[in-house]
Amino acid sequence: CCVGTIEMNLSAVILAGGESRRMGRDKAWLEVHGQPLIARAMDTVHELGVEEVFISGRLGEDYSTLKCPVLLDLEPGFGPLGGIERALQAASSPLLLVVAVDLPFMTTAFLRKVLAHCDRLTGAVPELNGNLEPLIAIYPKRCHSFASDFIARSRYAACGFAEACLKECAVKTFRVADTDTGCFTNWNSPEDAVAPSAIA
Repeated sequence: CCVGTIEMNLSAVILAGGESRRMGRDKAWLEVHGQPLIARAMDTVHELGVEEVFISGRLGEDYSTLKCPVLLDLEPGFGPLGGIERALQAASSPLLLVVAVDLPFMTTAFLRKVLAHCDRLTGAVPELNGNLEPLIAIYPKRCHSFASDFIARSRYAACGFAEACLKECAVKTFRVADTDTGCFTNWNSPEDAVAPSAIA
């Protein structure tokens, strides 16, 4: 199935509901070249051709400037999996692209590589240094049942969820090329959020 066809059947969610404890402030609004990370992530997704984009956000935060539907976790404390579960439920497309907000080096070119490993019913999860990267991934809607089951059993690890999807053949994995490892540099603490001039 060609990438162009899949794009028309792809929804996306920006995961921006974290508590950002180590950062000490909401990471979504940290700026790179005057643009908040959350707006940068949305631009990256839109450049891919995705029209239905959700924000998995924080209760009480104002996202109105982004002109995008906001999803809130069923209950606080679920971590990224809570946002993935809500987005899988809400998405109207058969595939859902998940993008963590705190990856300032993520590119549309890499997201296209993730998409190239998908078909209409099967998603893709990158593998970096032997570990799955579940927060830059594409999941089919049928994975919603897995996410709901994990949450019901108080299992909130996104990697465990991705492994369950892989076991059920709902996703494929692929190794991240050395030239793309920089896409996964994330901002978790104030020390991370330095040298924005290095970001194109």
